[in-house]
Amino acid sequence: MLKTPYLLFLGDAPDALTAKVAQGIKDWRPEFCVGQLRLEGCKADLGLKDMTIAEAREAGAQTLVVGAANRGGVISQSWVATLVEAAEAGMDIASGLHNRLTAQPALVAAAEKAGTHLYDVRVPQEEYPIADGKRRAGKRCLAVGTDCSVGKMYTALAMEREMHKREMKASFRATGQTGILITGSGVPLDAVVADFMAGSVEHITPDNDADHWDLIEGQGSLFHPSFSGVTMALIHGGQPDALVLCHEPTRTHMRGLPHYQLPTLEALRDLSLETARVVNPDVKVVGISVNTAALNDAEAKACLEEIESRMGLPTIDPFRQGAGRLVDALD
Repeated sequence: MLKTPYLLFLGDAPDALTAKVAQGIKDWRPEFCVGQLRLEGCKADLGLKDMTIAEAREAGAQTLVVGAANRGGVISQSWVATLVEAAEAGMDIASGLHNRLTAQPALVAAAEKAGTHLYDVRVPQEEYPIADGKRRAGKRCLAVGTDCSVGKMYTALAMEREMHKREMKASFRATGQTGILITGSGVPLDAVVADFMAGSVEHITPDNDADHWDLIEGQGSLFHPSFSGVTMALIHGGQPDALVLCHEPTRTHMRGLPHYQLPTLEALRDLSLETARVVNPDVKVVGISVNTAALNDAEAKACLEEIESRMGLPTIDPFRQGAGRLVDALD
């Protein structure tokens, strides 16, 4: 387990979405966060106090968490001096990027000298089986999206929070770096060898009580040419009983791919159901989660009402409104 509290490192993130890892930790574990550290040119802001390494240590920070998630998951060389400074100051460092902290010689040397630890969250910690597709006891809900970074993790966490308030049996199952940093466990799915991805999802959603729900953190999109494979593994390995469609209504194209437009919610519904029925013929789409963060109250209300009327499914922003109606829709 990582030592808390955290200093969230945003680096030189060019926009708020690039800092989604830090934003997720701040939103779901605010008690873990003492401040943020931004380099020159950073365009993201969590609303936390800006701190130097020295100020963060004085405030009690134990771990610097790399909270930026750039395309390709690269540790920028412009970050290394700050990370080395944190290690020398006695802070552990955690990162969920594809580039490993332990592959940075200067950082490894600084950590060894200071007796601090480097945690590469995106490195699988165990060997996973190949999926067998056998039916498992218990129930499972998976969030699927029209694009990457549209609120799939927030949807699952909000549903878990609401279900716990109702004293229902529910577990959030993390499948990405942010979810793992929030909960302390899970599988870094996009770092698992392809043949074992679906098996790793089966592994973290095993047989359970008949009335227990696993709320599986979604990844990627079936429609995203770069990341559709991880979504397919989640669908087939997760064997969901319920699907929640996730959407961000202000997107003009797929994230990182301006030459690809977003699919309609109708297309997402149909393809997700067809794909999920391979492993669970009884799967249902139970609701729609819309990330309305970029809309004002009136715009959000109109957007949600239009989608609900068109799709005939409960449609909410679970972070803005709570996840009650999505939980109500579960069988």
